[in-house]
Amino acid sequence: MNEANLRVGFIPLIDAAALLVAVDKGFAATEGLTVDLVREVSWSNVRDKLNIGVFDAAHLLAPLAVASSLGVGHVKVALAAPFMLGLNGNAITVSPALYDALSAAADGKLEDPKISAQALARVVTARRRAGEEALTFGMTFPFSTHNYQIRLWMAAGGVDPDQDVRLVVLPPPYMVDSLSRRQVDGFCVGAPWNSIAVEFGVGRILHFGCDIVARAPEKVLAVRAAWADNRHDVLERFLCALGGAAAFVNDPAHVEEVAKLLAAPGRVGVSADIIQRTLKGTLHTAPNGVSRGNSDYILIARDGAARPDPVHAAWLYAQMVRWNQAPLSSELLAAAEACFRPDLYDAALGETEKSQSAPPDGIGAFVGPPFEAHDIAGHLAGLKVPVPMR
Repeated sequence: MNEANLRVGFIPLIDAAALLVAVDKGFAATEGLTVDLVREVSWSNVRDKLNIGVFDAAHLLAPLAVASSLGVGHVKVALAAPFMLGLNGNAITVSPALYDALSAAADGKLEDPKISAQALARVVTARRRAGEEALTFGMTFPFSTHNYQIRLWMAAGGVDPDQDVRLVVLPPPYMVDSLSRRQVDGFCVGAPWNSIAVEFGVGRILHFGCDIVARAPEKVLAVRAAWADNRHDVLERFLCALGGAAAFVNDPAHVEEVAKLLAAPGRVGVSADIIQRTLKGTLHTAPNGVSRGNSDYILIARDGAARPDPVHAAWLYAQMVRWNQAPLSSELLAAAEACFRPDLYDAALGETEKSQSAPPDGIGAFVGPPFEAHDIAGHLAGLKVPVPMR
């Protein structure tokens, strides 16, 4: 076995767990790989360093891998995503003041995202009539599931996210500080930063991401497509290491050890207790300790989640079309689907049984018609397009 050195970028998020464990528990070394993990702050840094070859691979937003391959929003660099590092794991968190305003405006239980979206529309209208500034929400990147989930939620209540509120880009580690300084009224981000906002008493988790989209493609291991072709043996060994690490992460006997590993300052760098709760899908949603659990809150290579699904890539592309980030074309759809590489996954790890709990369309959005990957125009025609409120 030839030894190989890899330089891999990541953002301090819990869905980097399989990658971090692969290195820190020796799975990569067993495959003859020496991996230099580089902790980054922003997704643009990760993307750019991957695209120009500073990184061999990266923990990357799934939509950003698709966008890079399509050449939308930045230079075109074809990427391959042969391993899903995580499905789900996001949440929508709001300030206590906005939570109270939504509660007062809600016509039903705020736990229902349809009810909370309608309440948001009432709050937005009331603020406009009172001459107050528009609400501001943070998300991690324009090409991110966070962006698409918060937009899907807002639009369901009749709020136009491009006209009725302000959406701003913030790196994940900066979300909590921005909320505490009242620079934003809420955000959508991945674990653990929603829990950190609750822990510090500056936010309340309004919805888990899986309340909005049941099976959202969140993070991938991304490599340049040309690199995948030229370093096929190395990539296959790296995927084997990730597969072994993911199985370790999902073993209940290892949850405490994994949480301590991720809690290290050079890794995710937050409380091991918060990480443990996240991995188990049980989060404190309010500063008073109220908790909520959902076993699908975050899926790290569990229930078939690690195998890339081209349907997920098609859904991400459909969001880009819906929100005017990309034109609709059969060529771009094909390129988006080609970014997700189940063939590379299968060559390294064997075929994975299909999930028994996945929604029929593979996505499970809380509103709108079922997703049809090869009729994006028809799918989008069935979605409500908000008209800016006046």
